[in-house]
Amino acid sequence: MILGKVIGSLWSTAKDESLIGAKLLIVSRLNLEMKELTEFLVAVDNVGAGVGDIVLVAAGSSVLHTAMTTNKPIDAVIMAIVDGLDIPALRLRSVTGNDSVTEHSSESGQD
Repeated sequence: MILGKVIGSLWSTAKDESLIGAKLLIVSRLNLEMKELTEFLVAVDNVGAGVGDIVLVAAGSSVLHTAMTTNKPIDAVIMAIVDGLDIPALRLRSVTGNDSVTEHSSESGQD
């Protein structure tokens, strides 16, 4: 799975018939410090994500196991909008708003 941020959308009037109605989003990969990398991918949205959302993307053959993607020429699907993450070593605790990360120390009293 890939952690990413939706940075835009893509549309096409001429496409494979099986993609009619599919929402295509451009996703920038993120590192664990929530910084955008130069790599991006185009993914079919399966959860109603939008620009600015932090998302979890499945790529490769595993994407063919959702109801929306079965038997379609898709190799990346947005399967979750990330509400938060917890990486104590980086002092990262949660995703707030759509694109910022709140830092908490262990002294903050939050679990």
